[in-house]
Amino acid sequence: MGVVSARTEIQDFVESIRLVDHHVHGALKTTLTREQFEEVMTESNRARRLGTTNFDTQLGLAIRRWCAPLLDLDAFVDPETYLQRRAELGADEVNRRLLRAAHLDTVLIDTGFAAENLLDVDQMREFAGAKSFEVVRLEEVAEDLVRSGTTAQGFGDAFRSALQQRLSSGAVATKSIVAYRYGLDVPHERPLEGDVARAMGQWLGDVEASKTVRIVDPVLLSFLLWSGIDAQLPLQIHTGYGDSDLDIIRSNPAYLTDFLRAAEPLGTAVVLLHCYPYQREAAYLAQMFPNVYFDIGEAISHSGVQSRQLIAESFEIAPFYKQLYSSDGWGLAEFHFLGARLWRNGVSEILSRWVEAGHCSQADATQIATKVGRQNAIDLYRLDSSS
Repeated sequence: MGVVSARTEIQDFVESIRLVDHHVHGALKTTLTREQFEEVMTESNRARRLGTTNFDTQLGLAIRRWCAPLLDLDAFVDPETYLQRRAELGADEVNRRLLRAAHLDTVLIDTGFAAENLLDVDQMREFAGAKSFEVVRLEEVAEDLVRSGTTAQGFGDAFRSALQQRLSSGAVATKSIVAYRYGLDVPHERPLEGDVARAMGQWLGDVEASKTVRIVDPVLLSFLLWSGIDAQLPLQIHTGYGDSDLDIIRSNPAYLTDFLRAAEPLGTAVVLLHCYPYQREAAYLAQMFPNVYFDIGEAISHSGVQSRQLIAESFEIAPFYKQLYSSDGWGLAEFHFLGARLWRNGVSEILSRWVEAGHCSQADATQIATKVGRQNAIDLYRLDSSS
């Protein structure tokens, strides 16, 4: 088979894969002004310097190159024209076009952040034309429990009961944002019930004084992680790249090493989300621990054409059966689509290059793409039995 034919066949195969996007959020239900759109384009919550635009980024280039034609515009149209057309079509039509163009089989949706403004699980199913399931955020369950009323002594049992109730409605995973609330260097050992009660008493006092319900105590956050382990569904943990509420150094997944060692005997899968710029640390952990998986998530869309380098690095040492596809799409349906588009571009190029250089067979290449793009997630989250 010729080089051109092999490259074309691999590209066609990767295009045909109906991806399982194993960690996303809903798309925004409202039409956005230019300023609102630019705010959602970045993870930063700081104001831009006067005269600058967030379109002047890899993400901006990717939106203009790949999303514009889906809105009946020329590639690389100027941002103003793009946003005018987006407003003309309206949020529903834009969401439908971009989500359908991602060619998704299934989406697993974290419903724990700003959910009132986003398409819910059922609406995402309709707009994306894909099966959809919920991922339950542990911190949200704890904070809702405080709002509804709990005691320090009763918190542990109340939380376990509330979590089980949330999971019983068809959720396929739990998720923690401990990296945002403290850092991944929370205590790795399972906290004692008395320690949880004491920490909870302090938190309830803080809530009463500040009128703000936000769980940040490291003992309580460790308790939530272990509760996720005990739930025996895959536990997703945000690591690496995120918004301004995060300490990027303490979001390195390597900080979880002792926790992973302690939790390993229980067998619950732990999925390291996003990981950039620590994709190599995540790959190492996925190689070392049989129950650890990872993705490179939102970094794909934010890095544009350079996402090919991130994908290549994720393929360096980690087993192919330990890697998952995710867009981490939130707010802009552009994220959901670009994650898929850029992943397909990068994987096609990398695997074609391997085949051309004699590093793997075409059968190997298609198997790798299938595993990462969908099959690993189907197996991990038992989606066949959930469908």
